[in-house]
Amino acid sequence: MGLSGRLFPRSIRARMTMAATLVAAMVFVGASILTLATVPENLRGVVYTRVELAVRRVAGEARMGTLPAVLQTPSRVLLLRVVSETGEVRASSPSFPEDPRITAFRPKQLDTPETTELRLSRHPDEPRTNYLLMALTVRTPQGPMTVYGASSLADVERALMWIHIMVFIGTPLILVIVALLTWAAVSYALRPVERVRAELAEITGQDLSRRVPVPDTGDEIADLAATTNDTLDRLERSAETQRRFVADASHELRSPISALRAQLEVANSYPDETDWPVTGARALAAADRLTGIIDELLMLAKLDAGALTQRRVVDMRRLAEDQLRRREGSRVPIFLDAPRAAPVHGSPVQLDRLLTNLLDNATRHAASRIDVEVLVRDGRVVVTVTDDGDGIAPKDRERVFERFTRLESARAKEKGGSGLGLPLSREIAVAHGGALVVVDHEPGARFEAVFPLHRP
Repeated sequence: MGLSGRLFPRSIRARMTMAATLVAAMVFVGASILTLATVPENLRGVVYTRVELAVRRVAGEARMGTLPAVLQTPSRVLLLRVVSETGEVRASSPSFPEDPRITAFRPKQLDTPETTELRLSRHPDEPRTNYLLMALTVRTPQGPMTVYGASSLADVERALMWIHIMVFIGTPLILVIVALLTWAAVSYALRPVERVRAELAEITGQDLSRRVPVPDTGDEIADLAATTNDTLDRLERSAETQRRFVADASHELRSPISALRAQLEVANSYPDETDWPVTGARALAAADRLTGIIDELLMLAKLDAGALTQRRVVDMRRLAEDQLRRREGSRVPIFLDAPRAAPVHGSPVQLDRLLTNLLDNATRHAASRIDVEVLVRDGRVVVTVTDDGDGIAPKDRERVFERFTRLESARAKEKGGSGLGLPLSREIAVAHGGALVVVDHEPGARFEAVFPLHRP
C-alpha cells in the first residue's frame, strides 16, 4: 500500500467526512486566528475612545476654568477626577476610589494622554475589577492639572472569555458535529449505491433477468442505476444470443457430421458393396460444408470480438467482376452493372465474403437470372444483388439476418445453407460503417449493401 493509501481511507464515506472536516477545520482555525488577533484590540479600542472623549471634555472645561465641583460621567465611564500639580482634587465624580496608584500615574508630556490598567473597586465591599485608566495633563488658569478617567474592562473580559470558549471549546465541538453530519449525509446518499451493489452481488451468469433498483432522486446515482440496468439488458440479450448461437451451431454441425459418419460406417461395414468414388465425393461434400460453417463461425466470432483486420482500399466493382469470373457456367446467369470504380476502405477478405454469401443466397433462390449492381451514389457505394425467385415476405426481412435462421420455404425446398451467410454479411457491412437490408422488389428478393465511399 502506498503513502496515499495509508494517509487516506479507502471508504468514500470516510474520505468525504475527512475532506469536509479538514475544510471546516481550516475555515474555523483561520477565523479563530483572525478573531483572536483583532477582536481584543478592537474591544479595548472602543473603551479607550470612550474614556478619551470624556477626559478631553473635562480637560477642555479645566482650560476654560469652568470646572464644576462634581463631574458628570457619561455612559460606561464611571470615574473622572481633576487633580492639581500639588495633588489637590479640584473636581471629581462620585465614588472615585482613593487609591494612591491613581495619582502616582502621571503623563510624561502635556496634552498627551497615557493609559494603564489597574484593578480597582468603587466601594470597599465591591470586588476589584480591571479598569482602563487614562491621564491627561493640561494647562489651566490655575496651573497644570491632570485629568483622570477610568472605565471598567469587565464587559471586555466577559466578551473575551466567551470568544475563548468558542475558539477552544466550540470549534472542536463544531468540527465533531460537521464530521457526524457529513458521515450521516454521505451514508444517506450512498444507500442506493449499497442497494445496487447488493443486487449486483446476487446476479449470476445463470440468471441475468434481475435488475438493480433505480432511486427516484434523479441524480447521478439514479443515472448509474439506470445505466447498470441497460448494461444488464445488453448482457442478458448477449447471453441469450450466445446460448442460442451455441445450440444452433451444435445442431448445424451435428447434421453434416452425422451424415459423414453414417456414410463412412456403411462403407466400412460393406466394403465390397460400396461405391468408393461416390462415397468419397459425398464425404468430401460433407467436409466442405463443415469447413464452410466453421469458417463463417470463426469470422462471426472475430467480428463479435471487434478484432482488427488489415484494411486497404478495395474496389467493389473489381470484387464483383472476380465473383462473376469464378461463377461462369453456374446454374443461373449473373448480370453485372458497374459503370465506374467504387472504392471502399475495408478488408478485401471480408468484403469478398459478403459478396460470396449474397450471390450464394441468390443462386439458391433465383429462377432464371441474378442482377448485380455496383453504383456510386450520394457519396456512398451501393451494392445490390437481385434474384427472381420467390422473394421474402416483409415480416421475414429482419428474421433472415438472425443467425441460423432459415425460412420455411428454403427448408421445404432443401436448398441447403447454414443460416449464417446473411447474418455474417450484415455484420461485415456494419463493421465497415455501412448497412445491409432487404428492399422492396418484385419478383424475387433484392439485398442492398451500402458503404461509405473512400475519398483519397
